[in-house]
Amino acid sequence: MTKTFLYAHVIWAVRQQESLLTKTVRVVLNAHLQKSAEEKGVKVLHVSGYTDHMHVLLHLHPAQNVAQVVRQLKAESTDWLNATKLLPVHFEWDNDFAAYSVSPNVLKQVMEYFDRQDEYHKLKSFDSEMEVFGKLQSGQV
Repeated sequence: MTKTFLYAHVIWAVRQQESLLTKTVRVVLNAHLQKSAEEKGVKVLHVSGYTDHMHVLLHLHPAQNVAQVVRQLKAESTDWLNATKLLPVHFEWDNDFAAYSVSPNVLKQVMEYFDRQDEYHKLKSFDSEMEVFGKLQSGQV
């Protein structure tokens, strides 16, 4: 039996970091994103975010490519948001994303971090959040 422990914390932003994702929209979007991903064989362990970006915790299959999975999730959620007219404007995600590997022993902490996004962003912007992740990646923290 093959066992894999390939976890990725993926972050992507709304085009031009517009604050379009109200709490109500995020609740519905998060549920839709998880269900849609599961139907396509993508395991989303947790999803959250803030008004201008998303955090998604993926459990990847060895044959899955993180860039292809993210592209698929973003495209499908964009189409769904525009089709449902949950937002008063045409919606688009930014083209870029960030992905960080996650050790299985910190999955719970990552999910708790996701759940504190509203609190976190009362004090910090998306750009400052990404700066912290950049410092973690380069070993500066």
